[in-house]
Amino acid sequence: MKKVISTENAPAAIGPYSQAIEVNRMVYTSGVIPVVPSTGEIPEGSKEQAKQALTNLSNLLEAAGTSMDNVIKTTVFIKEMDDFGTINEVYATFFKGDYPARSCVEVARLPKDVMLEIEAIAIK
Repeated sequence: MKKVISTENAPAAIGPYSQAIEVNRMVYTSGVIPVVPSTGEIPEGSKEQAKQALTNLSNLLEAAGTSMDNVIKTTVFIKEMDDFGTINEVYATFFKGDYPARSCVEVARLPKDVMLEIEAIAIK
């Protein structure tokens, strides 16, 4: 049975989808973008956007009863591959010990013209 996960501490869904779904103690998040949930603002620059997106992801996982420590796979979509190093530096600070498996893909455009979007799969 699936359980819908929702929190005000991460950006609300922009379309007909859930922020995250839990099935059999596995949490699957939708793509999370760097929008400040309380204001709707988008930080400037890839470093600040990476921090905000990963903070939003962490908040969403917490609402699901898990954490960044339990992430087993992420997919990162970035607008500019030139930002790969900067985003990696920030990404590394959100995980302790063994890093999750990850895919990183450059894309032409993201919702609200942000610089990155991240989704995750975590265990509970």
